[in-house]
Amino acid sequence: MNLIRLITPLDDLTAPVLVGAFDGWIDAAGAASATADHLAYGADIAATFDPDALFDYRSRRPVLDVVDGVLSRLDYPQLAIRRRKLGGRDLLVLHGAEPDFRWKQLADDVMEFALTHGVVEWVSIGAVPAAVPHTRPVPVFATASDAGLLRHGETQGPEGLLRVPAAALSVVEMGVSGAGIPTTGFYAQIPPYVGGPYAAGTIALVEHIARHLEIDVPLGSLMDEANAQRIGLDSAVQSQDETRDFVARLEAQQPEDGIPSGDELATEIERYLRDAGDDPR
Repeated sequence: MNLIRLITPLDDLTAPVLVGAFDGWIDAAGAASATADHLAYGADIAATFDPDALFDYRSRRPVLDVVDGVLSRLDYPQLAIRRRKLGGRDLLVLHGAEPDFRWKQLADDVMEFALTHGVVEWVSIGAVPAAVPHTRPVPVFATASDAGLLRHGETQGPEGLLRVPAAALSVVEMGVSGAGIPTTGFYAQIPPYVGGPYAAGTIALVEHIARHLEIDVPLGSLMDEANAQRIGLDSAVQSQDETRDFVARLEAQQPEDGIPSGDELATEIERYLRDAGDDPR
């Protein structure tokens, strides 16, 4: 059984790029999900995925609307592909809840979908916690199946071994890459004290993807949101001596290229997972 259900025909695509983002631990402050929503703004749903096969409804429960004592509506967790044309090419944005089950089959089905529809590149979007301050530009590190895919000053990394719990998104990316389709990924580093949302992280991801794909992606209201959040964070930091000192240490320790080592990033991710109640050990 194929997990993907086409809603509309996709027989007239132009240089399609498949962009993927799931919620979950690789979506710190919701920055990756917000980026996917921004890229797919106003887009039509092209395909959906079978929720019964992918989700544990006891850990990710459907939302029930009860109106005047009547059970009226159930909204199930959704994973979908949306199609939007930007800069003369098609973006196919795969976004939604990270599946609980069938990661391998999901990777196989997305790989088959990509081959069938002539996808020329896969781009993963992620956001990870890192020891960075909100007072500096948001660092974004890149991954690529071939170093020649990166351009426009994109920084591949981090250096060294980074061993962390896998995300479903990475399983899908590796499946697509294994079929010979070029793959890249962009991961914003989010300050550890930001609870989210964090528009600055979304802006950094949108701008990196736009440069990479050589398309224009309007930012809309993101700049206003980022400015408002910056004011709020500045005020919160200044009101607490301990937090102010912590931010000062982060400013002093940030690498020149903004990319931490694999060990440094793994330590911050493991701390984040423990705090979130999802200890990987």
